[in-house]
This record gives sequence, C-alpha cells and structure tokens, in this order.
Amino acid sequence: MDKLKRVLRGDDATDSVDEERGFVDQALDASTLSWSTRIKGFAICFGVGVLISILGSIMLYTGSVTKFAILYSLGNIIALCSTCFLMGPLAQIKRMFSSSRWLATVLMLFFLVLTVMSAVWWKVNILALVFMVLQFLSMVWYSLSYIPYARDAVKKCVDGCIG
Repeated sequence: MDKLKRVLRGDDATDSVDEERGFVDQALDASTLSWSTRIKGFAICFGVGVLISILGSIMLYTGSVTKFAILYSLGNIIALCSTCFLMGPLAQIKRMFSSSRWLATVLMLFFLVLTVMSAVWWKVNILALVFMVLQFLSMVWYSLSYIPYARDAVKKCVDGCIG
C-alpha cells in the first residue's frame, strides 16, 4: 500500500519523512493557496479547457478545421495546466518529464504543435485531423501514466484484441 501511495504522489524514493506526510499536506506546503481554493481552481480551469475543446469539436462540424484545431489544442493546453493548481507548476513540469512520462509528454506537445501548424500555416485539413487524433491518443497515454498499472492494462487489452 505504501508503494501505491508513493506512486500516486509521484515519489519513487523511499524517504521516511515524505511517507509520513500526506499528499494534501505536501500540496498545502507548496503554495499559499488553501486546498479548497486549489480544487476550485483545478475544476474551473479543467472545465474551461474541456469547454473550449468541445467548442472546437463543434467547429469541426461547421467545416472550419482551422478553428477546430486551434480551439481543440488550446482546450487541451488549458486542461493540462489545470493540474498546476493541484501540485504547483514546477512539480507538474518535473512529473511531466519524469522517466515514465517524458516520451508521452514530448509526443503530446509535438502533435499539438503539428495540429496547429497543419491547420494554420500548411492549410492541410486531413493532416490536421490526423495530428489531432495522434494528439488525443498521446494525451490519453500521458494521462494513463498517472494511474498505477493502467498502461499495462491497456497494453494487455490491445494485445488481447489484436492477437
């Protein structure tokens, strides 16, 4: 159980001082914001990000791939930034580029940039849609890295479906 708690906190080291303190206590020490303010900030920022992504998806149905790509990518960035309320920006960046997440993070940001570039500068709609799908999949893979054993479960499911 202690290993699971350390993984959820993003701490793989066995530091006895950190094991005694809870996630909430560590988060409160990292910022002057109260825990309830942090939760509200997270919820509002995440909600705004999801709303902007949904608006972008509506733009896709109206035929504007450029507006879709920009709004969808902006929504993903805002939703990703919402976690800064929970753990702080520096801790978030450290966790994003930890050994288990760096590849998913780089791919997610890479496909995000390519989505916008293909829609705005290159004006190749089908390419923007392909990059958007890859952006979504890399965001899902990144998000799964925060859930213990989730990536392994997805790999087993895919292996079971394919083979």
